[in-house]
Amino acid sequence: MSRTTRPAPPPLTAGTTVAARYEVLAHLCRTGWLDLYDAWSRERECRCVVKVLRPDRRDDLRLREQLLQEGRWLAAFTHPHLVRAYETGETPQPFVVLETLTGETLAHLIDRRRRRLAAADLALLGLHLCSAVHYLHGKDLLHLDLKPSNIVIGCRRAKVLDLSIARPPGPAPPGIGTLCYLAPEQARGGILTPAADVWGIGITLYEAATGDVPFDVDDDIADDIDDGDTYDDSYGASCGSGHEESDAAQDARNRRYPQLAERAPSVTTRRRLPSPLTAAIDSCLAPDPGDRPTPAQLAAALDGLLPRGRREVSGE
Repeated sequence: MSRTTRPAPPPLTAGTTVAARYEVLAHLCRTGWLDLYDAWSRERECRCVVKVLRPDRRDDLRLREQLLQEGRWLAAFTHPHLVRAYETGETPQPFVVLETLTGETLAHLIDRRRRRLAAADLALLGLHLCSAVHYLHGKDLLHLDLKPSNIVIGCRRAKVLDLSIARPPGPAPPGIGTLCYLAPEQARGGILTPAADVWGIGITLYEAATGDVPFDVDDDIADDIDDGDTYDDSYGASCGSGHEESDAAQDARNRRYPQLAERAPSVTTRRRLPSPLTAAIDSCLAPDPGDRPTPAQLAAALDGLLPRGRREVSGE
């Protein structure tokens, strides 16, 4: 479903102030609802990342609270595989200040290498993600948007970004997350459990192993999605009413979310890997949440694939 909006005002330019004591060095990117800036902290005498609502989305109270809640969580959490927040504020606009991470996103690494991560690096990446997810689940939160663009590999360590759609386990409307990465229960709507994040780990490892996600989305659907939009409440409202769907509506939903209609092909169809690693990745993508391993079970399986003492991801 297309969303018609007037063009947003341009991002801030270098030398302007994005928040008190933070000077813009460069605009990093614009998503469907956020602007991210490389900024200089006068207080800390260092670079940092400042995340703010796009000018055309600042009146959206839900998005304002979503951003501020993410900042409060990341400022309170301490974990080696989660990005840290330094500060959260609302003047002159809602903002979150994050640490600048060295390295590159896993998405960029996959594109740049033109070859896939080695089996040991895949296992280690999975261990780092299991560690971050275990910590979040202990805080009664599901991440719900694990994907290569939300993971940075730097200093031979993986760090997870973006808690903007994190929520406690429980009922949720359809479509929370990023289209091609949603667990079936996220696409369908209903009760979400830690198994949804296990799916996120699995599909991330699948893409890191093969260079692509297991499900193809129609080009006309993909073209209709704003980059960075991770919550489609308009579609959720139309498909989550609880009434029986027509055949046409069912077909439209399955075209949008092919993971509802088919099982992910085994990673072995696209790459040869050690069978225990293949089994671990494939098990994460079981359609039924109850058939997926727990994060602890997955971590144990991946740990058994590593040489003793190997606990860092190579991004080289």
